[in-house]
Amino acid sequence: MLKRKAYEELLNWKKRRNEQGLKEVLLINGARQVGKSFIVSQFGANEYESFINIDFIKRPELKEAFKGSKEPEQIYNQLSIYLPNMRLIPYKTLFFLDEIQNCGDARTALKFLACDLRFDFIASGSLLGLEYDEDDDENVEVPESIPVGYEEHLTMHSLDFEEFLWAKGYKKDQINYLKTFFDSGEKVPDGMNNLFESLFREYMVVGGMPEVVSVYTKTNNYNDVFRVQNKILKDYQSDISKHAKGEQKIKVKKCYDSIPKQLAKDFNRFQYSFVEKNQTSRKYGGSMKWLKDSQLINICYNVSEPHIPLMANEITTQFKAYFNDTGLLTQMYGRETKKAILNNTIKGNVKGAVYENVISELLVKKGYTLHYYKPNDDNELEFLIEKDEEVVPIEVKAGNTASISLNRFIDNFNPNKAFKLINGNVSISGKKISIPHYMILFI
Repeated sequence: MLKRKAYEELLNWKKRRNEQGLKEVLLINGARQVGKSFIVSQFGANEYESFINIDFIKRPELKEAFKGSKEPEQIYNQLSIYLPNMRLIPYKTLFFLDEIQNCGDARTALKFLACDLRFDFIASGSLLGLEYDEDDDENVEVPESIPVGYEEHLTMHSLDFEEFLWAKGYKKDQINYLKTFFDSGEKVPDGMNNLFESLFREYMVVGGMPEVVSVYTKTNNYNDVFRVQNKILKDYQSDISKHAKGEQKIKVKKCYDSIPKQLAKDFNRFQYSFVEKNQTSRKYGGSMKWLKDSQLINICYNVSEPHIPLMANEITTQFKAYFNDTGLLTQMYGRETKKAILNNTIKGNVKGAVYENVISELLVKKGYTLHYYKPNDDNELEFLIEKDEEVVPIEVKAGNTASISLNRFIDNFNPNKAFKLINGNVSISGKKISIPHYMILFI
């Protein structure tokens, strides 16, 4: 069974409900198939005496219980008609309202259910990041009101690299030992460094989708990995066809399919004209917003100046688009590319694209927002993050070539530290800290 960091978030929320009287339900969003329903089911079974799973797609008749009065007692009474074996044990019961986008009345009722501290409520659903007017699914219901102030939001992603290592059998103590080299600036022993670089390449090929990782750790068969990844990509395409509106269906698909090609260009800023010749954001801007809101992609904006807050300096017309899961990206590049990544023989622009994508993905999973800095054609830093009250530059090298842009940044802006992610080992030169890619775990 896969261990997920989000489980701790669920425990913390439950603790605040019990000890602080937190009057908020937990609303979990994220891309499809990242493990939202599974982790809540696991949490309900482990942490509560009674777990009541209400799936509005599988059991649409349960929507009737939320119509009319939003008084909690009335809702419980109505549910008991449809769920005769439902057990309500005060302070030991969790309700899970799954696929809540299909029941607008249930979303409205969350305000009142959140205030009943006897029972806990978690809600989740498919593509909750979309605004209601972006979703073309006829079964999606617009709530009468959004329970602002009564929902705590948790975004789930596919497994990060540390969770992938856990799935491979590595323990926290072993990962903490690896971190001592990051903290001290000492070189990792060559054998250990080679091992974790190899594991990181595995992660780029397998990715973090729970079903994919589960299959891989059980069979160690890459053919099984490719089969499940193809299924997920087809499901994503199906989601686009089902949820994007009207002409957006084709435009969203064209934008999504163009991203792997655009990342592999020398000039990998997203360009609408690459999707369709001579076109601009006027035609395709809404499609990119749809992909971002559905959390299928991560957007990284260029900034006019590298100072906090970075969001105030965003150049919104200049951005890069990355896949939410690098395993899916490499699957779109094909089997031979995956083999070359595993064997560390990958060459050309695709190599840089894959390393950039995996670092972008892992930064997002650590809670950072994505920005880059390209003030002119001669300078580009792949990522800037906000940490310890300053901007920290991160340069990503697929190999270990010269870091001209990073050196210029250090000279011009004098950050306390700057990171260069490389295919190599730990070293420190002034404020520049070179670390192997897998140590993104510790930034």
